[in-house]
Amino acid sequence: MAARDSRVEAPRLTTAEFDALYRRLASGASWAAGARGALAALTPDRVAAAAREIRTGRTVTLAAPVETSTGPDSPDPARHTMRAWSDASDDQGLHFARDSFAMNVHGDTDSHLDALCHVIYRGTLHGGVDASSVTADGATALTVGALADGIVGRGVLLDIPRLRGVPWLEPGEHVSADDLAAAERSQDTRVGEGDLLFVRVGHRKRRAEAGPWHTAEARAGLHPNALEFLAERRVAVLGSDGNNDTAPSAVDGVDFPVHVLAMHAMGVHLLDYLQFEDLVPVCAAEGRWSFLCVVAPLRLPAATGSPVNPIAVL
Repeated sequence: MAARDSRVEAPRLTTAEFDALYRRLASGASWAAGARGALAALTPDRVAAAAREIRTGRTVTLAAPVETSTGPDSPDPARHTMRAWSDASDDQGLHFARDSFAMNVHGDTDSHLDALCHVIYRGTLHGGVDASSVTADGATALTVGALADGIVGRGVLLDIPRLRGVPWLEPGEHVSADDLAAAERSQDTRVGEGDLLFVRVGHRKRRAEAGPWHTAEARAGLHPNALEFLAERRVAVLGSDGNNDTAPSAVDGVDFPVHVLAMHAMGVHLLDYLQFEDLVPVCAAEGRWSFLCVVAPLRLPAATGSPVNPIAVL
């Protein structure tokens, strides 16, 4: 496929236009107002149907290795310390090597899940829950604890660089609702109710080949109008190899409009900074872009997010 310039000017939204979009999406997502939000669409029947996506039994990780080096996109990387055997005089006894980890869960490098209590907008969480439920001691509502049994469902990967004939989207580029629909047609697949939608923008590939950059200032992601596609299909989870949100934002006065629309208005959990470079060649070789997906957050009852290692099973 010949490469072409994929940069298309995305429409900016005024505050009034964004508010209207927010109200429209929130009013249509009343079915997702509970503690699990849009995961209400992941019924036992749909989980059982997702299991039938397995044909070869091959498993593929959708997570990147945890970043422990400081860089422009990781000013506060995870800290890993080891306590290993150091007594050379006692080489016959029993010893244990031990690790400690400390992590900024919502950083710009590590693969993680955002719980619904992560986004506070105009004084509330999803479903009108008061923001005072998030305290210095932890959150008391809409936390990762609601996902103790994990997320299991049908995953669908839409590859936007593949659609546009480029290796990756450049920082600042947007993925629109039309892009998502076009990727479906190009890949001969369809996103359905309760699906886990994964949108590749090529962030990880660009980072690996061109080096890290200040992603807080410029990154590819979804345009707010892409959330119309998610609402129409009643998607349960949205994940990307970037932050899901584009920087700079397309909305005046709202820096993370996709987070606000997906999580606060619609109750859709987000998976940020995944990696799809292992999955893409497998899907391409098998000629299918859907699979069983298993996401298992840590048991952190009062937390706003968790590191994750989602697994695709094909």
